[in-house]
Parts: sequence; C-alpha cells; structure tokens
Amino acid sequence: MSENVQLPALGESVTEGTVTRWLKAVGDTVAVDEPLLEVSTDKVDTEIPSPVAGVLEQILVEEDETVEVGATLAVVGDGSGAGGGDAAPAAEAPAEPEAPAEPEAPAEPEQPAAAAEPAPAAEAPAAGGGEGTEVTLPALGESVTEGTVTRWLKAVGDSVEVDEPLLEVSTDKVDTEIPSPVAGTVQQLLVEEDATVEVGAVLAIVGSGAAPAAEKPAEPTPAKTPEPVGAPSKPEEPAPAPEKPAETKPAAEEKPAPAPEQAAQPEPAAEKPAPSAPGKGSYLTPLVRKLAAEKGVDVSTLQGTGVGGRIRKEDVLAAAEKAAAPAPAAAAPAAAPAAKAPATLPVSPLRGTTEKMSRLRKIVAERMVEALHTQAQLTTVVEVDVTKVAKLRAKAKESFKAREGANLTYLPFYTLAAVEALKAFPKINASIDQDKGEITYHPAENVGIAVDTERGLVVPVIKNAGDLNLAGIARQIGDLGARTRANKVGPDELSGATFTITNTGSGGALIDTPIVPGGQVAILGTGTITKKPAVVTGPDGEETIAIRQFAYLFLSYDHRLVDGADAARFLTAIKARIEEGAFEAEVGL
Repeated sequence: MSENVQLPALGESVTEGTVTRWLKAVGDTVAVDEPLLEVSTDKVDTEIPSPVAGVLEQILVEEDETVEVGATLAVVGDGSGAGGGDAAPAAEAPAEPEAPAEPEAPAEPEQPAAAAEPAPAAEAPAAGGGEGTEVTLPALGESVTEGTVTRWLKAVGDSVEVDEPLLEVSTDKVDTEIPSPVAGTVQQLLVEEDATVEVGAVLAIVGSGAAPAAEKPAEPTPAKTPEPVGAPSKPEEPAPAPEKPAETKPAAEEKPAPAPEQAAQPEPAAEKPAPSAPGKGSYLTPLVRKLAAEKGVDVSTLQGTGVGGRIRKEDVLAAAEKAAAPAPAAAAPAAAPAAKAPATLPVSPLRGTTEKMSRLRKIVAERMVEALHTQAQLTTVVEVDVTKVAKLRAKAKESFKAREGANLTYLPFYTLAAVEALKAFPKINASIDQDKGEITYHPAENVGIAVDTERGLVVPVIKNAGDLNLAGIARQIGDLGARTRANKVGPDELSGATFTITNTGSGGALIDTPIVPGGQVAILGTGTITKKPAVVTGPDGEETIAIRQFAYLFLSYDHRLVDGADAARFLTAIKARIEEGAFEAEVGL
C-alpha cells in the first residue's frame, strides 16, 4: 500500500509552488513528518513532509519544476508491511536492512529514527496521565493553517510562568512566540525545531509539579528508538553508529554515552557529541543555508545552538559578525595617522559568486516589472525648507518621548502633512480597476510605511491614519517599525495600504524614484536633510542669506489617473504645511 505526497495549500492566495530541492532519493527510507523536499512559492519557502513512514518509491516532479496546489509530488510506500500494490518498491524496502555493511546504507535507517521522534513523543501524554496542560499551536491569522517551530525557548524540566514564551513559531505571514497557558514545569516537548504542524496541534505538555527526571533523557531520542516502525533497521544502528555520526540527526548532544553497545537508548546521545563538522552532516533549513551563502559563512565550522545542535540563523549571523570584527580592528590603527579608514570598505563575500535566483525574488521581479508595464509611472520633486520643524524637534523631542513614549522623528511630520493633503486630493488616495473601467476613491487613509529589515523591505500599514494626530502617528510608526524589524507584525498589519511613504533619506539619498505598489496610484518619498545657504525674506520684506535645512520630497504616481498638476498640487500642500511649521500644539509647546 502506498500514499501520494501532494503539494498542500500554503496560503490563501498561493496557487502553485516550485520544487527547489529533493531531500530524499528513490529507495530512501522516510519517517512520518520527515521532510521530503523543499518547495518555494511567492509567499514562503517551506518543506513538504512525508504523510507516512516507508520507502520513497517514486519522484514525480523534478527540481525547478512548478506545479499547482494539490499536484502529486511523490509516492511513499507503507513501511510497516510489504508493498502490496507495487512490486518494485517492495523489493527496494528490504534492500535497506541488507546493506548495513556498506558505508552509506546505515545512514538510511538512522534518519527515520531521528525524524520520527515527534510521533512517539506524542504518545507520551497518554502514558503519563492527564495531569499536564497541553500547549497547542493557536490560530495566528485568518488564512494561517500551519506553523513551523523555529526555536524552543524552554527545555524539559524548566519552570515557566503564565504567558511566559515557550517557543518561537514561523508561518508564511509572521514569526511569533507561543506563551505557556499555565505556570508549572515543562514535562514534554512534542514537536522538534524545524517541524511544521497544523493549527491546534499539541506542541508541549506543562505540568503543575516537578518534571519527571526520566522524561529529560526521553526527549532527546532514547525513548523514540523502539517506536519507529522499521524494526529491522533499528537493531542495525549500533554497528554503523560510529561510522556516520554526522549524517544522522545531530539531535541530543547532552550526554555522550560511554558504551554505545549497551543499550539502544543512550546510543543516539553517544553519536551526537562525536560530529566534528556539524555543518556537513546536520540538516540546514533553506533560510539558514541561504543566509550562510549571503554572509559567506562556512557552516561546517559552526557548532549549532538549536535543539540537538541544529544550526540556526542566529549562529550564522554571530559567525558573520565575528568574521567581520577583525576588519574594523585592523582599520583602526590606520585611522590614527591619516583619514584612510573611512575610505576602506569591507569586501562582500558575494563578490565573484553566482547564486540561484529564489522563486520569491523572481516573483518580486515580475511584480515590479508588471507595475511598470501596467502603470504610466513618473516622478515629481519639490524642495522643502524643514528648518522650523527641525527647531521644534530640538525643543520638544525629550518631553515628547517622555509623554508619548515615541521618538519625534521627521517622519511623523511628513506623514501628518501627507494625510491632510490626501483628504484634500483624493485622486492620490485611489485605485484603478482597468478591466471594469472604475476608479475607487478610498474613504480612509491607510498609509504603508516602508521599513528596512534584515529580510528586506517590509511595509506595515497605519490603518485610518487620517483619524490620528501627530502623537498617534509617531506612536504607530515607532511600534510598527520595531515589531516589523523583530518579525512580530501580524498578517493584517501588512496589507490594506491605500498610499505608501518611503524614507529613502534615512540611507543618505537626496532623491529617489520609487515604484508605485500595485493597487495604489502614488508613493511619497522623503530625502535626507541637508544644510545650505538660502535667500530668506524677513518680516519687512528684506532679503538676507541664511543657513537653512532642506529636504526633497518626491512623488511617484500613476499617470493614468494622476496628472502632473495633481501631483504638484499635492506636493505643494505638503511643502506649505511643513514650511509653516505650525505644529506647536501637536508637540506640546
């Protein structure tokens, strides 16, 4: 009997996916929920697990091939019995146990045992009684149906408080922490790091008393040994164990057992400390592998800090920082005698390399080109004297932060002025349906604020910005910006923008020509602030030269709806509001 492995639904608007990498080959043994392949969509890169334990009989979709949701990717035979339907796969399955003498065959049986850990762990609650409280994966958004455990923040035996974070979970919309529903002791962890489970799945057990001492060793793997269905392959593990430690799951490095032959349970623990090059044998998630390539980090030199020694993105980032540390140190002595250090930039590890374009990058490229091909885009620029706003900020920023709990940057002033102008010029806050021949003038000003993060540009949305004052906008910008950089914004906070603002000036740029996002007709950019001499008219009409602070504001817009005169009027309204500087009441002066 065999089971088809299909491409599951990976998001509300995801209709297809591209197979980027097969993690198993035909004839390999797999366990329930063990990753079979990696799939990339325009929303997320993820792993597709095996629905059953058995042998991979057929691979029906090749790497780099794109298929629709629901398409059959592979066929896995039932590992608990002879392959009733397919004679060829049935012959392959026994071949696994017969090949222990060969160096590579032992690795095959070992993997199912490692990956099958979540299954036996799930049975533990039944055996241990109903004293503990189950921690389940909560609903994380309307269209989110599953999540991946990226990191456990607590281990078996640790004490937790009510609402104290237990683990981190990643979905196609957001990364977040799952808190403990009760105070007590962590008794069991039922899902490993990098495992994907559905909403409502039990993740852990938290008990009211002390954690059972026996549970702790049971968690790494020992208790799991008898559970995997492939009984014949398990006894053969002791022999090849010393040979191929790095290729098996480097799960628990906690206790190196001195005698691997004594019992099947300590044996996995004995294998784990042995790997000398964790990066070579341990499985790397697509995110970690891509990050290591971008940072130029050799994962074979890393010791993972994740469960069982798994290498996480934090390990890669730490290694990259450590590698970069000598560069500034070496530059420091040179800076003393002469101003040469600022001219020296570190050489990027990407220089001279070639990498495969991810599906996500391809989709972004397609949409950017589509936006330019479907809209008649152009950009209008004005120069704004921000001297009065700069003086107000200098006077009020300390008291403003103490009172409002938010930083008083220039962006809230620009945003407030833009929102007021949007109400007066609704063409800029509209959308076009070319097929229907309709224009919608939105009743609310939902402003997207572009935030630069390690993952790239992310745009959270200030909903109903037209109902907020300067302090409310400043609080929203600070809160959304911080949570976006920490990967803690919800899916609803990343959609619904009717107008976007991008602060290109934060990187030192004077002028930019941003691309209008799909579904909108305009995007406002703000340039860096510079000081320069200007002719200023005094109260009596006299003209003098003074040092003033200036910035450029630039509006990219869709000429199908917005004319140059509309763009100029909109920018001039913002310019007048900023140069007037009448924000004293807003900042508490």
